[in-house]
Amino acid sequence: MLKTTIRSLMMATMLAGTGLAAAAADFTIRATANSNENDEDYDGLVVFKSYVEAASNGAIEVELFIGTQLCANGAECLQSVSDGTVDIYISTSGGAAGIFPYVQVLDLPYLMANDRIAEDVLSSDFTRTMRAMALADSGDTIRLMTIGNTGGWRNFANTKRQVTQPSDMEGLKIRTVVADLPQELVRAMGASPTPIPWPELFTSFQTGVVEGSKNGITDIMGMKFPDAGLQYVTLDGHAYMGALWWMNNEAFLSMPEDLRYVIVDGFAALQQATFASPKRKSIQAYQDFVAGGGDLYVPTPAQKAMFKDAAAPVYDWFKANIDGGPAIFDALTSAVADAEASISAGSMQDVN
Repeated sequence: MLKTTIRSLMMATMLAGTGLAAAAADFTIRATANSNENDEDYDGLVVFKSYVEAASNGAIEVELFIGTQLCANGAECLQSVSDGTVDIYISTSGGAAGIFPYVQVLDLPYLMANDRIAEDVLSSDFTRTMRAMALADSGDTIRLMTIGNTGGWRNFANTKRQVTQPSDMEGLKIRTVVADLPQELVRAMGASPTPIPWPELFTSFQTGVVEGSKNGITDIMGMKFPDAGLQYVTLDGHAYMGALWWMNNEAFLSMPEDLRYVIVDGFAALQQATFASPKRKSIQAYQDFVAGGGDLYVPTPAQKAMFKDAAAPVYDWFKANIDGGPAIFDALTSAVADAEASISAGSMQDVN
């Protein structure tokens, strides 16, 4: 009897390992990220897949495609989400700006002061407001599920000199994406915006085509930019690097309500994973940057205020030039004010 039981258990284990013992999933979700397995996006997807498959008792299967197997860039991938050939895709605000220009509100500088405020804002009704706008503009095909993080905070970095205030950036050629808003920010600082494709940036630093960028430290170290001469980083924290997670709306709504709850909870778990991942990874990245001879400068509160004052014209430009700009700007600043008040009130209780 015991031998029969052991053989049965062994057979069940082998069948489970090959997938033969599991019933076929009722729904299969194809999720893609144009990144790699060292990225926060991948961390989030692994958490999402694990949660959703377990919480649905196998009714939902999540297939992960990391890199450019399914689509190559923001515009192409979002079109794939719209037509249903991709179910889930993660973009930066710059990657989605060509279709949903108002998502660039996440790139407006110095509106969110720290991680606690940013995470509170992105977990609030602000994201639901942006979701409603994207659904309307996509003909109800592209649904914004959540906003996480991909790389921490954007900071100014350059190959030439320490930057302690906006005037130190005068004349520097700063790499930007093609989108208008980051170029407006660089101009507001007195520097020269220079759109360069990401894969060309290392060589562009070496040759002097550009002299600076606005990136998170994990991207800087992951791409080995200090080897190309990028030796000065100013921790001005001008923008939280939001990651927008999109889903085909029909694929989502086709599920019964109980499984839609599973998907929503899965994205909540994904969001928390992407909030946490850059914090951990940046510790080693900053240590490696300094150990390699990098200059890391933390602005004083007064200097930080100078950066914010210099950037003020960008807010007016955004509201005047971006469709939906005033509405989404008001939604963000209102959410920031609520988060600041809530966190401040809680902190006062915690320290007394």
